[in-house]
Amino acid sequence: MSDKPHLPEQEQPESCALSRRDFLKLSAATAGGAALLSSLPIFGRLQAAQAQTLSGNSPLSEPERQIYSVCLQCNTGCGIKVKIWEGVASKIEGNPYSPWTLHPHLPYKTPIAEAGTIEGGLCPKGQAGLQTAYDPYRIVSVLKRRPGTKRGEGQWITISFEQALDEIVNGGDLFGEGQVEGLKDVYALRDPKVAKAMADFVKRIVDEKDAEKKRALVEEFKTTFADHLDKLIDPDHPDLGPKNNQFAFIWGRLKNGRGDLVRRFVNSGIGSINANGHTTVCQGSLYFAGKAMSEQWDGSKFSGGQKFYWQADLKSSRFAIFIGANMFEANYGPPLRVAPITEGVVDRGLRYAVVDPRFSKAASKAWKWVPIKPGEDSALGLGMMRWMFEHERINKRFLSAANKAAANAIGETSWTDAVWLVHLKNGKPGKLVRGSELGLVTRLAERDENGKEVTVYVAEDGTKFKFDPFVALVDGKPTPIDPNSTELPVYGDLFVDTTLQNAAGEPIAVKSGLQIIREAAFEKTIEEWAAIADIKPSDIIELAREFTSYGTQAVIDIHRGASQHTNGFYTSLIFFTLNALIGNFDHKGGLSKPTTYDRLGSRAKGPFDLAKMSNGANVPFGLDILRTTISYEKSTLFNGYPAKRPWFPLATDIYQEDLPSIGDAYPYPVKIAMFYMSAINYALPAAHKMTEVLADPKKLPLIIASDILVGETSMYADYIFPDLSYLERWEFHGSHPSVTYKVENVRNPAISLPGWPMVKVFGQEIPLSFEALVLGIAERLELPGFGPNGLGEGVPLIYPEDYYLRMVANLAYGEKEDGSDGVPEADDREVEIFLKARAHLPKQVFDAERWKAILGNDEKLWRQTIYVLNRGGRWQDEGKDYKGDMLANAYAKQINLYQEKTATTINSMTGEPFAGYPRYFPPHLSSIGEPIEDGDEYAFTLITYKEITMTKARTISNYWLLAVMPENTLIMNAADAQRLGLRHGDLVRISSASNPRGVWDLQNGTEIPMIGKLKVVQGMRPGVVAFGLGWGHWASGSRDIVIDGRTVKGDVRRQAGFHANAAMRTDPVLQNVTLTDLAGGSAVFYSTKVKVEKV
Repeated sequence: MSDKPHLPEQEQPESCALSRRDFLKLSAATAGGAALLSSLPIFGRLQAAQAQTLSGNSPLSEPERQIYSVCLQCNTGCGIKVKIWEGVASKIEGNPYSPWTLHPHLPYKTPIAEAGTIEGGLCPKGQAGLQTAYDPYRIVSVLKRRPGTKRGEGQWITISFEQALDEIVNGGDLFGEGQVEGLKDVYALRDPKVAKAMADFVKRIVDEKDAEKKRALVEEFKTTFADHLDKLIDPDHPDLGPKNNQFAFIWGRLKNGRGDLVRRFVNSGIGSINANGHTTVCQGSLYFAGKAMSEQWDGSKFSGGQKFYWQADLKSSRFAIFIGANMFEANYGPPLRVAPITEGVVDRGLRYAVVDPRFSKAASKAWKWVPIKPGEDSALGLGMMRWMFEHERINKRFLSAANKAAANAIGETSWTDAVWLVHLKNGKPGKLVRGSELGLVTRLAERDENGKEVTVYVAEDGTKFKFDPFVALVDGKPTPIDPNSTELPVYGDLFVDTTLQNAAGEPIAVKSGLQIIREAAFEKTIEEWAAIADIKPSDIIELAREFTSYGTQAVIDIHRGASQHTNGFYTSLIFFTLNALIGNFDHKGGLSKPTTYDRLGSRAKGPFDLAKMSNGANVPFGLDILRTTISYEKSTLFNGYPAKRPWFPLATDIYQEDLPSIGDAYPYPVKIAMFYMSAINYALPAAHKMTEVLADPKKLPLIIASDILVGETSMYADYIFPDLSYLERWEFHGSHPSVTYKVENVRNPAISLPGWPMVKVFGQEIPLSFEALVLGIAERLELPGFGPNGLGEGVPLIYPEDYYLRMVANLAYGEKEDGSDGVPEADDREVEIFLKARAHLPKQVFDAERWKAILGNDEKLWRQTIYVLNRGGRWQDEGKDYKGDMLANAYAKQINLYQEKTATTINSMTGEPFAGYPRYFPPHLSSIGEPIEDGDEYAFTLITYKEITMTKARTISNYWLLAVMPENTLIMNAADAQRLGLRHGDLVRISSASNPRGVWDLQNGTEIPMIGKLKVVQGMRPGVVAFGLGWGHWASGSRDIVIDGRTVKGDVRRQAGFHANAAMRTDPVLQNVTLTDLAGGSAVFYSTKVKVEKV
């Protein structure tokens, strides 16, 4: 079916109080043929909906005119209520069932018929989401780069969905530039059995430590798989994997549901290892510090760490310190977190401090504001730590508990390894001490209950361990530890620095983990730590004293301001360790973690165990382009230090490394990249370096983008496939660490745009969308896991709902196999509301009979699923998140204050091991660990922040928000401005040592200078300048493009302001990427030195 629908003329409804001319003032996109949303038959309905919203007797409070879903104007994911008039979303409010937007939120059993007039709170971005959905610059046809033109020139032709799929799958001379490989060419290894055998052999190669034996294994591999070597990227380096890995999927904002589909498509479908997210542009080091601290001992190694972090339970905190966290304007996010803070300040006596160079709105209401030197947050943390140790203001009871049994015995749910003993090698901490080394246990062989021979370790008293146990001193006596034992509690000595005798009678130097941390804090005096952070010693002392005055109801809450530095991993460890020193993990008012209901059905083994539902799967293996799956030393590419580019064994999703790695063809060339909801060359620091790769087909031969606009990244694509907005699609938004409830937020279609193209995949019509793109490719390549038997014999995956609706049903069914954890069934009135609310959706989007059949026509499950969808998700009720003074949804595992895995991991650029504990490292280091000095002319440190009205790349189309703040400014302290002779409102240029001209080079003949208006304030640390993210666009409807020979005029309002990320420092060694935290992966936002000059 054609994706260029007939577009009938629309008459203006009589009820419309807003003229078409007035409405079109929202956009200049009035010429684009059938390629843009402005051509669809929607404007008349929009006007009528606007009139209904403005009228005093609107029926929009009727539940039949409301659909509950989830916002995506930022990543907070607030529950929303979309109010609909004649099929058009006319207003967006907060969902009163959601703990994000109403405090306390409605009980889950509240009938949906009673919720129509109850609104949750929502920020301006959330309410302006209508303008994201109805942006006239949205693309509605597949766009192909016009042959004979270069990437980024803005010359497009429309082609059918079918033609586009054929071209990207089959390749060819697509642009008159020579042969381009298609997806069928990189989908080389298609036999899962061969892939599995290769993967197993590659593991042998990787695990072999002897260089000669490793080379011999490579030769043996080549002989063993001689008939399949043509499927590999490089047979001499089989650990690079198959050619399949030369397809990379790179995403910006991707949530579960679609994320599950992506992994099914890329990993088990095409068989590529390269499905890469954006974590490190947000707060990567924070996530990966959490991962390192949550690694669990499985009997042979530390593994299973979660990519997550902890945040404050602000509902019950009595004191909080916010570090690099913009609480009232951004973070996660004002509707969710501001209410507990303001209620706490007014009603509960909550005190809080803000550590931030900028005097934010949160700082204006704080007990204390500390305008710290950017990047030196760790000095503050270590100064506080020193004071706490000196004054014994630590929770000794919590810290002495060495395992689960000990924690349980004292009423705790989590425990640390603070008292475990650590080896010292040449004075440096290394591996943890094992019991057999000290003769505490004897290794024996015995047979288990199945008759299999196993190794056990037996202590003198007959206690058996399944592994060589760890060790703590208990009243000076070495004692073996099983961290997960529930029967053998161990309480260790906190501070140990001694020499023990090993089993052979030789001396070994050991320290407890807490002793090592204490010594890190004592490397400097409080005065010296204060000098590094350029704050007063009294600031450190006052914060430490207050922090230790509320038991476990004090908390330090950190975010990207502390994380996005070259030392961000260790800064994050420091502040999580401070929380551990007072023992506030899992406590009411302390640190909490996110908890979600199981959408995949694995915990209850149904009703749909989606991870196991498939008609087959390919086996991805090998090294990913970000170099996270194999350590450098184990790879066949190892060639001494430094490596050509950094390897990241402790992190994943290194967003800033995707394109530079592709550009350098390291570790191998990528033939095809698909970008989803990505503005990679806008969002990243030094993002102009990304554009150099995007614009060059020799470096990246084929680019496919899924986007709703011709955006900053997709403007360089060879093909852009239109996608649905967040009001039209499915996703499962999950939770955030500060949410103490167990939840799942369900984004589901609230609208479908009249005239939106429908396309055929697997013989069925579905909306032109990301799902259509994936399913269309899967059909042509015959990928496993898709099609009529995609979810198993006779169970199709041909509609998006085949996958997503089953996820909702899993949420409704609950996590107990007998279904006793399920939600109530929707009664007849709820079913009626559900059906009427969706009556405006076309059958390709909503078909009640088809949906019910997906659930096996199970009436109970169908009604339970309706119950969840009617509320936009599933949430625990108020009060269910606590068990006495503890969190009901507790972390309840080991917290690694000392990390053996980190301490034994080698930095690929220096050849030295990473430190396995929180300690001080200076910020602003190169990839080989050297300080960067850019000269006195670059006198200001550049930082960023967010205004409540803007989200990075995707809200510039919302004119209601631009009406509030049309452009951003460069904020500077008044004393600095006076010294430079600058005044409020002056135009200034921002430049740096790595971008001395201060421009964005778009690689298409256009340069955009980084020039903006100056805002002079008192509330900014001297020597620091800041700008708000989200303005200064060069695509997304801001500039002219040509489609099918017709010029679509850009709207200059979308260009307003400036974007200074291109001034951010590139690494002086690598030169084509921003500075990076090699432990935690973060892209560095907050340490570039810049020059500010009047224009």
